Amino acid sequence: MTATLDRPAAPELETPGWRDRLQPLVTGAGGWPVTLAITVLAGLLRFLRVDQPATTLNTKGAAVGPGQMFDELYYACDAHSLMLYGVEHASTTTDGHFCQLQSAAPAFVVHPPVGKWLIAGGEQLFGFNSFGWRFSAALFGTLTVLLVVRIGRRMTGSTLLGGLAGLFLALDGLHFVQSRIATLDVFLVFFVTAAFGALVLDRDWIRARLAASSDEELARGGRLGWRPWRLAAGVLMGLALATKWSALWPVAVLLVLTLFWEAGARRAAGIRAPWRTTLRQTTAPFVGVFLVLPVAVYVGSWTGWFVTNDGWDRHWADGRHTDFPMIPGVVRSLWHYHAEILHFHDGLDAKHPYQSHPLSWPFLQRPVSYYYPPGIKVGVYGCQSSTGCSREVLAIGTPALWWAMVPLAIALVFRWVAKRDWASASLLLLMAVSILAWVPSDQKNRTMFLFYALPSAPFLCLGLALVAGWLIGPPGSTRRLWGSAAVGVYTSLVVINFWWLYPVLAAVTLPYQEWHQRMWFSSWI
Repeated sequence: MTATLDRPAAPELETPGWRDRLQPLVTGAGGWPVTLAITVLAGLLRFLRVDQPATTLNTKGAAVGPGQMFDELYYACDAHSLMLYGVEHASTTTDGHFCQLQSAAPAFVVHPPVGKWLIAGGEQLFGFNSFGWRFSAALFGTLTVLLVVRIGRRMTGSTLLGGLAGLFLALDGLHFVQSRIATLDVFLVFFVTAAFGALVLDRDWIRARLAASSDEELARGGRLGWRPWRLAAGVLMGLALATKWSALWPVAVLLVLTLFWEAGARRAAGIRAPWRTTLRQTTAPFVGVFLVLPVAVYVGSWTGWFVTNDGWDRHWADGRHTDFPMIPGVVRSLWHYHAEILHFHDGLDAKHPYQSHPLSWPFLQRPVSYYYPPGIKVGVYGCQSSTGCSREVLAIGTPALWWAMVPLAIALVFRWVAKRDWASASLLLLMAVSILAWVPSDQKNRTMFLFYALPSAPFLCLGLALVAGWLIGPPGSTRRLWGSAAVGVYTSLVVINFWWLYPVLAAVTLPYQEWHQRMWFSSWI
């Protein structure tokens, strides 16, 4: 049976303005001066002194010294190994020498290769040193700020609010630190944020297509045709999963959101049974774009493991009996490897002094100290204090931003329920899932850290910008003056808060007392 419209087809009886309501809030390529200004600020912050703490090279070109922070010990070395062999090899650290690769010994690694390949790109360009292995993180952290500005502008219709969201992310301490260390999380955040942005563009795309459709086309369900942004989102989801498996949770939310957005667009266009129509027209391409394509991207990321002969478990299936002989041995070997990885993550319960519970992450109860050399005396690292100095890289969010997460969530729930606001629902779910998805892991005593919450940071900043827009109100509103003042005061507080914490985020040498003043709680030490 042909779908019909909920509203009469006669032009004089149509719901007034429905086509206008389907149009995007903003079109074209405006707002770039603000976008570039915020992006340049973020880039300067992230690249300035990114090589600190630094690592020196000995006469044989091997990295030595105390310049590796936290898990850089693994990822920078794995990236170096990928460049040399196409697959991770085992390494040792002896006599102060970092990353002594064993060319004949495969390494068991527990994360997919994409993030490490990106780190390797920086090492190839700038050498195997602290700047080289942190370059890509700083670049992708900066690009994430750019994405947030453009997404915020698209969602709110305001260049000012988009710029505010980007400014908040540029000044978030956790994102800042993760953009200056050779680990995987900042790449995960980039791909998840980019996938969300692509789906927001797809949402505008389908709404514009429906608004331009005739009543006859709408009566047939509103064919949407080629959707390039959805295709881009599928690729980006695959890259996110090929960086860290924890991308699964925000990706799952994105898939649900895009279905709701499409059905909502059809409902707004007056198409009867919008959900049934959406599922009928979308199921096949949905499976292709959001299942087959990401899986293909993920498997393709393991190309180095496939084409070499010395990767971990590469020949596990050779000579083993199987009830599925039609499956190539290399595929069964990769499957077994992934089962081992899953077992590792599921059983990761070693105690760590900086581990924390997911529900404590919005309150920054236990940040992670990535770098803190003890006993800094006069003349060491530029110390000029007779009582000694401290030098730290502390992975902590800007409190003025993160402590606003809970009240922000309440405000977004209110807007979602009272106003059926799609932006509020989307940002709330994506902000929450990156924290709440880890709560069940606590029942298994899994070791977890504050920086696992990093994927929530862009959506936290977008949500705060959204609330700022509500406070300011439309032109001519009575609350515009005090709303603008409140937003200005809050933004100033964020700037001051980041400035105050900057030395302990960026390994700046401070007199001990000045460092201690920045440790607001004993749990930060």
